[in-house]
Amino acid sequence: MHPVISLNRTMVEATKARVAAVSSATLYGRGVFTTLAVYNSKPFLWSKHWQRLAAHAAKLDIDHTGCTEKSVGDAVARLIAVNQVKDGRARVTMLARSGRDVWKAKLQSTRKTDLLIMTGDPHRVPQNGVSLAVSPYRVSTFSPLTGIKSLNYLDHVLSKEEARSRDFDEAVVLNERGEIVSATTANIFWSRNGTVHTPALSTGALAGITRECVIDIANKHFIPLVEGVYEMADLVDADEIFLTSSGIGVAPVTTFDFRRYAIEAESITNILRQAFAKLTNGMGS
Repeated sequence: MHPVISLNRTMVEATKARVAAVSSATLYGRGVFTTLAVYNSKPFLWSKHWQRLAAHAAKLDIDHTGCTEKSVGDAVARLIAVNQVKDGRARVTMLARSGRDVWKAKLQSTRKTDLLIMTGDPHRVPQNGVSLAVSPYRVSTFSPLTGIKSLNYLDHVLSKEEARSRDFDEAVVLNERGEIVSATTANIFWSRNGTVHTPALSTGALAGITRECVIDIANKHFIPLVEGVYEMADLVDADEIFLTSSGIGVAPVTTFDFRRYAIEAESITNILRQAFAKLTNGMGS
């Protein structure tokens, strides 16, 4: 993380920033966030990130009055400039100060929600590709938080830590019905006989911004793509696997549970990866 952050549109050293100790965010995790890529000092697909962030805030009854796409976008741009970010990441978080909480401060602040923005260096995808395991933890489609990018993110972190404890970079996560959902912190795609597949949102998968972008790229390149409900057997039979997120872009999987996949120049993964790179390289033009 870079040394300066933006808290309620004020620049402050990260080590000196303070938020309310007694709040709905700190006690119950009532908050939402989005992480977006920065290319050539510009936030990538900010409008789409804002629309999802605002929609998720509304679902969790987080009051973001006064925050607009333009005002928050301007704050993101200012922080990118202050931290001199050329290529990296920015995270925008809304922290609710109050809700229908059991524990709450008697003297309520007039501010309903804190806006926290931070930037960091880009995630580096291993040169030899991503290694993928199967997570022992499941996603529940019955949870009211399913599909929402909320502060209740510890299950994702623990799933990733468990995979890394076995020397894998990432892990496939299933839901309670045994359907493939995603990786722990990324959406998952695979191809079989020339057709690309990815789990439908009904499985509990997050509507990732990069996921949507890659689906659009596939359509423009006339690459057949199906959003569906799949089980592990479908992934085991894949010819190629890749992950997508704002942090990693399009990342090829070269190892899945000890199966090996070569990164071929004419592979679907490489075609989509190059098309995505061309799109992001055009950010400075």
